Order: sequence, then C-alpha cells, then structure tokens
Amino acid sequence: MNEWSGGEDSERDDIAPVIPLFAERMPRPSAAASAQAIAPNHPAFADVDQTGRPPQRRSTVRFVELDQEPVPAESMPTEAVSAEPDPQGHLEFAEKALLRKLRTRSLSIREARGVLVGFDLAGDDIDDMVGRFEASGYLDDAALAEQLVHAGSTRKGQGRQAIAQTMSGRGIPRDIADAALADLPDDDLERALDYARSKAAAMARLDPQAALRRLVGQLTRRGYPSHIAMTAARQALDEQTRPRGPYFA
Repeated sequence: MNEWSGGEDSERDDIAPVIPLFAERMPRPSAAASAQAIAPNHPAFADVDQTGRPPQRRSTVRFVELDQEPVPAESMPTEAVSAEPDPQGHLEFAEKALLRKLRTRSLSIREARGVLVGFDLAGDDIDDMVGRFEASGYLDDAALAEQLVHAGSTRKGQGRQAIAQTMSGRGIPRDIADAALADLPDDDLERALDYARSKAAAMARLDPQAALRRLVGQLTRRGYPSHIAMTAARQALDEQTRPRGPYFA
C-alpha cells in the first residue's frame, strides 16, 4: 500500500473527481416573463402571475332561454308563409324555351306542341302560343317540308319514299308532305344512279355479286324501290368494269 492509500474507505481516492461538462438545462422563461423582467411596472403586466402567463379569462357567453310563445302564421309576412304561383312567369319561361329550340333547328307544329306539353301548360295556353308562333313565321310546316325534300334529294341522295318517311316522323301532315313531294321531279332513277356511281368505285375490289348486293342494299335503305335500286346498281358497276377506251402514251 502506498502513502496515498487511506485504507479501505479511500481505496478509490486515486480516481479524479468527475466534473460535469454541461450545465443542467434550465427552463427558458416565456416571452412574457422576459418582457416583465425588463419593464416590471408596465401596465400590460398588471395581471401577469408568477409564471409569466396572463390569467385565463372565463367565457362570457350568455344563454337566452327561449320561453317565448311561437309566432302565429297569421302575423308573419305573406311571402314567408307561401308564395302564390305566377302563371304569367311560367308562360314566359315556356315561350323562351321554345324559342331556344327554334334557334337550333326548325320544328313542326306537332314538335312545338310536344315541347310545350313538357311544361305542364293548359291546352288553351298551348293553342294560343302555337298560334302566335305561326303568325310570326316561327312555325311553318310547309316551309319545313320543302327543306326536308331538298335536303333528302340533293344532300342525302334519298328517294321519294325515304323523304316521305322523314316528313311523317317529323309530324308534317300528309297533305302538306304530298304537296312538297309533288314539286320534286320524278327522277328517282337518276338520283339513285348518281348515288350508286359515287359508291361503285370503292366496291371494285369485291366479288361482282357481293358488290351488287351491297350497293342494292344501300340504295334500298335510302328509300328507292327495289327495281330502281337494282337498275342503278347494275349500271354503276358495269360502268366501273367497262373498258375506258384506248390509251395513248
């Protein structure tokens, strides 16, 4: 045992004492406490307690007991109780809806009535509105029939039967439709042939019988009678296979 030994109680005295390197973290004061320390007599810190926090204030919500008698309906304003229907406004709304329809496409009188029926109008109101639209020229079955005949014969290549079916589906009366078709030249074969010629070139790669059946079917669906469809289809296909004359280099 050396001279520094102090017996059993001091056998670890040769170890140096431990000195903490970091001081214990102290709680940081709040911003209010720091400000109070700088200006303790400021009026803003009159109610601040020792923790640096202002005391909590109780809610001042007031409750009102609803013990009053209910207000009778007779004393309420009339518009709050019930609103009377406005027939005139309903008619104007239906009229504007019909005008919007007519801006996009022409309507027959039957189609216009169908639009107005959807607004639950009375029969007299519908008759009156349709009559006014006819008088102003917005509804004209004869003019619509002429448009359908022209579009079907020139743009769609349809026959008389298909055009008649279109007018019937649009609600054109039979007498007006017949009058419009009477102005159409009776040249279904010529119109069918023009249509068949426009389609025959695309069928040149098909078997002749298959091409004939397909072309006849297209003409029939456009309202041409079967004998006219067969004649026009055969002539158009024959023109495609017929020699076109000598070729000179």
